[in-house]
Amino acid sequence: MNLLDNFSSEKMARAGLIWDHPPLQWEALPGSGLRVYAPEKADYFQDPGGVTKKDAAPYLWLNASGNFVARTQVRAPQSRLHGDAATIMVRQDTLHWLKLCYECTDWSALAVISVVTNGTSDDANGVELALPQVWLQVHRTGDVFGLHYSVDGQTWRMVRLLRMAMPASIKVGLVAQCPGGPGVAIDFLSFSVEPRTVKDLRAGV
Repeated sequence: MNLLDNFSSEKMARAGLIWDHPPLQWEALPGSGLRVYAPEKADYFQDPGGVTKKDAAPYLWLNASGNFVARTQVRAPQSRLHGDAATIMVRQDTLHWLKLCYECTDWSALAVISVVTNGTSDDANGVELALPQVWLQVHRTGDVFGLHYSVDGQTWRMVRLLRMAMPASIKVGLVAQCPGGPGVAIDFLSFSVEPRTVKDLRAGV
């Protein structure tokens, strides 16, 4: 079920969706979707070099228990500033979380990027995609998490497969980030969290 279909404050409450660090503004997109206005310096990142430690960006989440598959369809950020991104994130606390982003890279290209934080952040650039929109997926099987992307919402390509011990019930949701720029509008076209187990960890299905 697409939780962003005909989105409203009332539907957000019924679905159990909660804001951490609410955005400057948000608005429903026609038919389905959500536009989030991220403020400047909005990010989640525990720099392995110890220079940057950020733990505040608009995060719309719900609790997911047990195994799940979470997906979102996102548009490319409207800017081309490094770090601006539409993101799906699974989070326990400040030092334990993972996220998958459609992000503007250091060299102004668009790419699927993963960050796994277990005390500090392991930041990994992925495949470059010059596409107006992509799908991002995180699935959980016990303490194994798979991060995947898709160009059509049907065939999934693995970005990362990892093990991280997390509680049975954790936060899963959407982040609009803007770590270096003056702020940015981020569009999420769909969001779903299904309580199921994938059959193939690497294929994501």
